[in-house]
Amino acid sequence: MTNGHGPAFMLGIFLCLGLVGLGTILGSSILRVKGYERVVTVKGLAEREVPADIAVWPITFASAHNDVAALYTTMEENTKLVLAFLREAGFSAAEITTAAPVVTDKFAQRYGTQEPGVRYTAQQTITVYSHQIDVVRASQTRLAELGKKGIAFGGEDYNQKTQFLFTKLNDVKPAMIEEATRNARAVAEKFAADSQSRLGKIKRASQGQFTIEDRDSNTPHIKKVRVVSTVEYYLAD
Repeated sequence: MTNGHGPAFMLGIFLCLGLVGLGTILGSSILRVKGYERVVTVKGLAEREVPADIAVWPITFASAHNDVAALYTTMEENTKLVLAFLREAGFSAAEITTAAPVVTDKFAQRYGTQEPGVRYTAQQTITVYSHQIDVVRASQTRLAELGKKGIAFGGEDYNQKTQFLFTKLNDVKPAMIEEATRNARAVAEKFAADSQSRLGKIKRASQGQFTIEDRDSNTPHIKKVRVVSTVEYYLAD
């Protein structure tokens, strides 16, 4: 060992021992980190039924005549009847919008014919935009009164439906988010108990998008508001 290999050999042994010790320490740290990183991801649901607060009610009526001047006169008279009906129901002028009538000349259409028949047709829409949901619904059931006076409702836009809107989402958001998060925690606590663990702090949380839908096809004036929150919790032994 006088040639200098002895000290180098001893140094190598010490280096190996040091690396082994460092590896043991790092391995233990990794195990602890992995143990701390045990997580559970859960979802919490919150739902509420709320009444719509705005109604958009398009009232479309039509007429036909061979004399265009007489057709316009009829549409004016029908418009007056519809407006009087709406005012009597309790709607203000600010809640009612009247569009100009759309008149069609069948003879002027590309594929039109000049065979005997009604030449001119007209269609007009009066729209009610109101917070009076109950008044809108009650008035819709009374449109037959105008039908008895000779007004034909429908026309090309017969399938145009009344829209019921809910615009007060901000009023229910905080409470619903709290409820969804509370429900998510209850699920996480159940999971932790079943796995013989303890529920730790929140690692990550995300709020799902709020959705607003009709409760069902028969009650569009009642809305179902829904949100799902996703929460990730740490688990501990």
